[in-house]
Formats: sequence, structure tokens, C-alpha cells
Amino acid sequence: MRTTLTITLTLLLCTCVRAQFNVIGQVQDAEDQAVAFANVALYATTDSSLVKVETTDDAGVFRMQNVPAATYTLSVTYLGAPELRQAVDVTKDFDLGVLTLAPAAVELAEATVTAQRALVEVKPDRTVFNVEGTINAVGNTGLDLLRKAPGVTIDNNDNINVLSRSGVLLYVDGRRLPLQGQDLSNYLRNLTAEQIDRIDIITNPGAKYEAEGNAGIIDIRLKKPEDEGANGSLSTNASQGRYFRGGVDASGNYRNRWVNVYGNVGYNSIENFNEMLFDNYQNGLLLDEDNLGRYSGRTANYRLGADFRIGDQHTVGVLVGGRYNDATNLENNETDIFAVTGSTLRFDSTLVAQNVSDSDRGQNTINLNYRYAIADDRSLNVDLDYGRFRNDQLMDQPNRYFDAEGRPLSSLLNYFETPTDIDIYTAKADYEQPLAGGVLSAGTRFSRVRTFNTFLFYAYQDGGLDDRTLDVQRSNQFDYSEDVYAGYLNYAGQLSERWKFTAGLRVEVTDATGELTPFDNKLEEPPVELNYVSYFPNAGLTYALNAQQGNTLNLAYGRRINRPDYNVLNPFRQQLSQLRYERGNPFLNPEIVDNVELGYTHAYRYNLKIAYSSTADQITRLIAPDDDDPRASFISWDNLATQTVWSANLSAPVQVAEKYNIYANLSASYTDNQARYADGGVVDVQVFSYGGFIQNTINLPWGLTGEIGGYFSGPGVWGGVFRYEALGALNVGLQKKFLNDQLNVKLSGNDLFFTSGWRGESEFNGLRSVGSGNWDSRRVGISLSYNFGNQKVKVRDRKSGLEQEAGRVQ
Repeated sequence: MRTTLTITLTLLLCTCVRAQFNVIGQVQDAEDQAVAFANVALYATTDSSLVKVETTDDAGVFRMQNVPAATYTLSVTYLGAPELRQAVDVTKDFDLGVLTLAPAAVELAEATVTAQRALVEVKPDRTVFNVEGTINAVGNTGLDLLRKAPGVTIDNNDNINVLSRSGVLLYVDGRRLPLQGQDLSNYLRNLTAEQIDRIDIITNPGAKYEAEGNAGIIDIRLKKPEDEGANGSLSTNASQGRYFRGGVDASGNYRNRWVNVYGNVGYNSIENFNEMLFDNYQNGLLLDEDNLGRYSGRTANYRLGADFRIGDQHTVGVLVGGRYNDATNLENNETDIFAVTGSTLRFDSTLVAQNVSDSDRGQNTINLNYRYAIADDRSLNVDLDYGRFRNDQLMDQPNRYFDAEGRPLSSLLNYFETPTDIDIYTAKADYEQPLAGGVLSAGTRFSRVRTFNTFLFYAYQDGGLDDRTLDVQRSNQFDYSEDVYAGYLNYAGQLSERWKFTAGLRVEVTDATGELTPFDNKLEEPPVELNYVSYFPNAGLTYALNAQQGNTLNLAYGRRINRPDYNVLNPFRQQLSQLRYERGNPFLNPEIVDNVELGYTHAYRYNLKIAYSSTADQITRLIAPDDDDPRASFISWDNLATQTVWSANLSAPVQVAEKYNIYANLSASYTDNQARYADGGVVDVQVFSYGGFIQNTINLPWGLTGEIGGYFSGPGVWGGVFRYEALGALNVGLQKKFLNDQLNVKLSGNDLFFTSGWRGESEFNGLRSVGSGNWDSRRVGISLSYNFGNQKVKVRDRKSGLEQEAGRVQ
């Protein structure tokens, strides 16, 4: 299957002839008046040679015919106005819309306008994965999309890694999501592709960002209408794998010069299966374990926001949102237990645990924002945020043992109540002004997280749950509080025409307490307190090899931290069955990482990044045998002594022919994990891994657009010791627009050969585990979206904040 995937993608990399297109547009001044006789020129990015030049007519309109497909620099000049320059990616006939010349007192920086949003954009500080730019996202969840994102991998326990580094901080709309572990996985599974605009992957954040997250930040940006006038959209989607998924969404906005009011509501229903098979060898035993789970969830969500301009300098915004989910998870865990003597297996018994859990999750957030544009190049931005997260879960877990003939031997029936309440408060202020030919940024941030976790463990008999009794020795209340006080300074300047630099320092004071309150006073332990000051320097240096051709070198350094959260600190056991459970480690230290990245950009399009990461006290997930029960194993967390990662990433958009484009993203990494523990456990793992993502986009007859793409991940390591084998998937998509492009219909097929499942093995402290797994990844889907209103694209200049209207994106 994987051979078929590789051959298919390779055959698509062919070379055909280049085509020629027409480019039109209109030039206006700052008062929206047509500019006649302006000079409009196209320069090749490869050698800065002049390709085409035209002048605007009395209506300010220009027309360029027979323009070869390529990337150009467009120059618009007119006496008395500053030159307007922008990159233009010509891949078909397209209308640049209105190009507005700035008044003489304001100079617009370079902006980029393309006829279609690229699937992946590599920017100086981040990689942008445009979900809207891919057809085969139909029916995918947020977790599915992250598997496809460049440089991102997800392990068999849904832990997210970037450039082979763990410890990613997840944001939604620029605000931290405080969920971890299974809570985070469930959130992402109930977030649909139709709700997501793009995913920003920031591998080396600057001093402005909080220092949490060793591998950087993944910021999921939800759709937010910002078009002029009254606009809206309706969409629906459905997909079928082993189980059905579907949803509906509606969004709208009204915007004029002084106000932008926007909102959206949505509902989706998701069913999924997850299968994991393990052979565990420990203490002279073989435990052959099969886990088959079925998840069924329903989610309703809403967002409502407004931005108000008060004069020319002040903007006030408010955004409220909510997400409510109820779900049922059926998990059948069956373990055959054998005694191992040499090469002989002797059957002992079978454990069957048929888990049924019901959960209700609620999320409410509010943001208040104030922006003061003190001058064209000075600004103050203030944000206040509050997030309320409530997770309630009930789980019934009957553990029953059977002999070889299926006759019952014994049983242990358990029931769990595990509510979790999280409140997070954040206040921050950012200030920016010019200084000595550069830009000085300064800011402060305060965050407070309060987490209350209740773990109630009940035992009951075959008579039913009404007779359940609380096991006080295995029940507890675990509360975690964390206050972080932060401040930063950052300066970006220019040493010469070719050399630019940035340098910053962030200081964070952390005051955290984890307090365990057992129901049995004999088990009481003193609270775990963490109080420390951390310094996080960062620096960057950029050299323009050839500014006209877009060739640059960039060197960046940054230090980050990953603090243990409530999921990995709570020492009480949460079990999948009587013989497999998970427990936290209240004595974990925060991990500190130093990242160095060297990047090269060629012709604005081709990007190569080489990175080195060294982590002290790496927090990792380990699987080990239980000390008391020779049949049992558990998952826990500990600090590795060190983790070292070397990685490289190459991204390249290629126009092969007139109607054929390719985007390729290739990566490779070398990971070295080292640790030696007091109980004799040793981690000494070195792994070389590689992977790639390729998407082919083909313009077909009758206005159809097709996609063929896929990803491949070579062997690697998850956590500290689990080595996994290669995996991958092939996806296809087809798109057609109707009714003047207002109705968009997409068809998709994902993981056609069902090759995205994982398999691998780990060995640690006397436990050897060999496992494999898969989920409901092979799917076909359809989505329909209808847009109405006066929708036009706004291109905002990064420096001045001014906007240019570029017409409808096709």
C-alpha cells in the first residue's frame, strides 16, 4: 500500500509547458479616485528584469496580456505618490482589483496578493497551513488536519510534536487553550475543518509570546468574516467512514468604516472508532491486549464579536464564544494472559473490561480588546481574557476474568466520577514605537490558572450501581493553581541595507502549587510548590542575499519552557482496565529548551530550515511494569536527563504546467533521548526519521479543480522509548463552483488505502511492548457552502495597517 502511495505521488511530478495569462487591475488614490496615466510594471523575481509595462487609462484601469506564469514584483508609480510594490503570483487570468496609492505622507510596505490562497505559506516567523486552501479537508476534524500540517506529527496517544519536538502550546484565535491529554484530544476531534480558516505553526516564537511550549505554538485560527457591508455564509458537510460525521455552520458580519459586527453558530455530530493491539512481555508473562473503542459526540458552538472604531486612533473590541459537547465512549478491553516458559505459552485467564463513559464538556470565553494608534508607527494594545472550562465524566468499568472455556472466574466492578473545572484569567499589554531607526516593543502579561480535579473511585457488586461504595483510599481531590507574571523587551533594527536583526528578553515569575487532598487522611501529602524566575532570551539575524530576487538567510535563537500540567502531576491512578492504568508524577520539574534555527528563502517561494534543539529535564511518557501486580503495567511521566533533536524542513511550491501546481514539504530529524533512573530504568534511544507532504492541484475542464496529495512519515520515536514504523496516507479532492462562485461544492476521499495506522514497540525497565493501531481515517465526504453579500478581499499592509481591496478570491 505504501509503495502504491509513493509511486502515485512520484508519477505526478512531471514537467509540462508553461502558459500565458492576462492580468488586469485598477489604480486609485487615497480618496478612491481613478489615477490615469500611472505606470504599471512587472519585474521577474529571478533576475529583476522588466517583463511588462503598461499605463492606466482614464478610468485608472490597466491590462497586461500574454504574461507567462511565474512570480513577479508589480510596481505602480505616479508623480507625487510613493511607489506601490507587491508580489504577484500569476497562475491564471485574474483581476488584481483596486490598487490604492498611499498619500505622500504614508508609504505602504510590500504586500502580497495572489489569485488563490496557497495551501502553505512560509513567513519569517511562522508557517501558515491554509485549511481553506485544500479541498480534501472535507469531513476532517482538527486532529486530522494537524496530522497533515507541515512539520507536525501526532503519536498513538494524540500527543502533538513539531519538528520532532514535544511540548507544543495550543492556541485558538491567539489565546491559549488550557486543555491537556484526553480533554485536548476530544476538543480537537469535535472541531471541524469547516470551522477552521488556517493553522499557524510558530516554531521559535519571539519575546512577545509567552515562553510556555518547548516546540513552539500552534495557533488554530477560526473563520471570522471581515468583508465590507453585510455578508454571510451557510455551509453543511457530511462524510462516511466506518461511521458517519456531519455538521452545519452559519456565519455573517456587517462592516463599515466604524464598526464590524460578526458571528457564527454551528452544530456537528461525530462518530469515530479507535483500535489498539498490544503484546506486553513482563515478569515471565505475555499479555495479549485488544482495545476497540467507539466515540459518539455532538457539539454546538457559537462566537459573537464586535470591533468599534472611536475616532481615528481608538478601537475597542469584544468577543464571546461557547462550545458545548456531550459524548459517549464505548471501550472494550480484552486481555489474554499467558505464562511464558522458554518458547512455551500456557494460558492463564482472560480479562474483559467493557468501559462505558459519558461526558459533558462546556467552554465559555470572553475577550476585551483595546487598541490605541498613538501615531502611524506607535501603538498600544490591551487584552483581557477569561475562559471557563467545565468537564464532567462518568465511567462504568466492570473487570471480569474468564477461563479458557469462557467460564467466569472472578470480577472487580468499578465506577468513576471525574469532574474537572478550569478557570483561566489573562491580562496583557503590548506597546510598540520606533527607536533609533528600528522598532522597540515592550509588554507585560499576567495569567492565572485554577484547576480543580475530583477523582471518585467506586466499587460495586453484580447487583448494580445503586449499591456502589466509595473507595476512600483511591479517591482524591487534586487542585492546581498557577500564576505567571511576565514582562518583555524586544528591538528590531537594521544594520545596513542587507542586514536586519532582532533581539529580545522575556522574564517570567512562576508561582504554582499542586495540592492533593485524599479522602483517607493517612495518604495526605504536603503540597508541591514551584516558585522560580526564568529568563528567556531570543535573537535573530537576517541577511538579504538579493532583495530583488527574494533570497534571504535567517538565523534565530530562542529559549522556552514547558511546565508540567494538572494531568501529569496527579499521582492517583486512572485505569483503562484493572491491568492497565495511568498515574501522574507530582515531582516533575519544568523542562527548558534552547532552540537554534537557520533558514534560507529562495525567490520568495522555496524555504529550507535547519534546526537544533537541546532540552534539559524533558518531560516524557513512559510505560513500565507495576511493582505490586506482576500482570499490570502503567503509564507515567518522568524527566529525561536530556533530549537532543536535529531537524531539517524544506517547502517548495512548484508550477509544473499551465494548470498543474505542486506543493511539497519534506522533513528529516535525528533524536537522541538519554536518562538513567534510580530504580535501574535506562533510556538510551537514537532515531533518524523523515517524512513528507505533497499536494498536487490540477485545473480540469468544466471549471473543476482536482487535488491528489498525501503524507508519509518514516520511522521515529514517540515519547521517550516507543519506536514506531513508517506510515502514510493518500487523499483526493474535487471542487466545483456555481452561481458566480457563490456556491462551492467539494468532494473528498481521505486515506484511500487505509495506511495511516501505526505500529511499533518500546522496551523500558523490564517491560517490552509491541503494538499497533488505527482509527476511522478512510473516509469520503462532501461539503456545500453558499456565500452571499458584498464579499471582497481586504489585503492589510503589515506596517501601516492600511487596507487594499483586491477583489473576490477565486
